[in-house]
Amino acid sequence: MATKINIPVDDPKIIKKLKAGEEVLLTGRMLTARDAAHKRLVDLLDKGEPLPVDLDGACIYYVGPSPARPGNVIGSAGPTTSGRVDPYTPKLLEQGLKLMIGKGKRNDAVKEAIKKYGAAYLAATGGAAALLADRIKAARVVAYEDLGPEAVRELEVEDFPVVVVNDASGGDAYVDGVKKYNRE
Repeated sequence: MATKINIPVDDPKIIKKLKAGEEVLLTGRMLTARDAAHKRLVDLLDKGEPLPVDLDGACIYYVGPSPARPGNVIGSAGPTTSGRVDPYTPKLLEQGLKLMIGKGKRNDAVKEAIKKYGAAYLAATGGAAALLADRIKAARVVAYEDLGPEAVRELEVEDFPVVVVNDASGGDAYVDGVKKYNRE
């Protein structure tokens, strides 16, 4: 049975309990951002300027949704490859970011920062963009509108399905999963 988590996360113990491979359903508000938005956020931090969004306890979904069809809140909303934002992630985790959603592996610096700041990296199923969009109940641009589909949005989600890949204790579902089924 999946663990249900309300986002943003206000209790760090919730994140620390998560284990690699665990199924999670997210409900609440999450942000979207891809590499161009991440670069802008980190550039602001490097200049000592405030961010346009609050990252304390936040969840960022690495997605650039397609335009919404008439009557829909959002278009297809599948995850993008997380490695694109790896150069920026440790600095955002330092600002209080707790959950990240994407697909693919993270680099060692990100994995170390996840442990250091008590966060978790979650995977959404690639290829299920339309299904994931059904879990999004509202969407609005909150920063960098000029980036179009890659603008920072705030999404209201209900039972958004993800799996823990990297947990705050150093667990890695991509490594542990291979070991579990390796017959050597």
